[in-house]
Amino acid sequence: MTSDVWLPLPPEEIEGLPAGPRYLFWDGGDDGDQPFPGDPAECAVYVVPYMKRLSVRVEPLEHLTNVRVIQTLTAGVDDITAQLAVIPPGVRLCNARGVHETSTAELALTLTLAALRGIPQFVRDQQQERWAGGFRPALADKNVLIVGYGAIGAAIEDRLVPFEVARVARVARSQRTTARGPVHPITDVRSLLPHADVVILCTPLTEATQGLVDADFLARMKDGALLVNVARGAVVDTKALLDELERGRITAALDVTDPEPLPPGHPLWQAPGVLISPHVGGPSSAFLPRAKRLLADQLTRYVNRQPLRNVILTTGPETAGANGR
Repeated sequence: MTSDVWLPLPPEEIEGLPAGPRYLFWDGGDDGDQPFPGDPAECAVYVVPYMKRLSVRVEPLEHLTNVRVIQTLTAGVDDITAQLAVIPPGVRLCNARGVHETSTAELALTLTLAALRGIPQFVRDQQQERWAGGFRPALADKNVLIVGYGAIGAAIEDRLVPFEVARVARVARSQRTTARGPVHPITDVRSLLPHADVVILCTPLTEATQGLVDADFLARMKDGALLVNVARGAVVDTKALLDELERGRITAALDVTDPEPLPPGHPLWQAPGVLISPHVGGPSSAFLPRAKRLLADQLTRYVNRQPLRNVILTTGPETAGANGR
């Protein structure tokens, strides 16, 4: 039975790893040229390197003929699910739920406050040594709509409450009730948009959510509303968003874009009323301690044959490639 575990963090830096597997360090290297740490056929658990190029993250997949678990260090797994044809059947794909809630929720709140209170303009004014005061919108008394009410969405609401927002509406794939109140199904989102002053996107990227924020979605947002995206760039139709921004009807704060990275010269850079951060929702000082705790717990469960956390799917014959793996 294969027992190697490939880790993108040095194993000696992860407290609480269980005995049994052979832990091998592999993060792809600085330029994606790091050789594999061992025989890929002996790898049972592959932990996908974090913040590496897609080509680096997926490079080992077709060689992992006996892998049993693929663990990402991201909340979204769309990059890996797109590669299922080379993954053997019976492999459990797990995400990093519990790792990014704190950091991403902080950034969502930061972008919201910065955009509402005019921080980007203050920075430009400071560079020009110009003192320009005036009234700006506050987050207090605003109606906020969270689209994608999972762990990150709940963490965002936790941070909104002390700011005395008037109301938080919640939308997820399916309807349910939480301690904070009802969660509406995604089919209700367009009827909720006209009432929201701030719309925060934190939904996973799936076939159902790709292009969700299209021209019709944006047209239903109220005049002067703020769109905040900490989900994935492709959740938003960039051309439709640009049209609304150019009209000055709404504003936006984006941690993710489509395309990404946003290339020089792209019109989104200079669009009015937009604040852009370079996909930094997850990577902060909060990441490493939570990632290490997740890996120690998950691998302990694996070694003890206990149910794994955060299983997104288990591959089946229909996902295998022509080679039958």
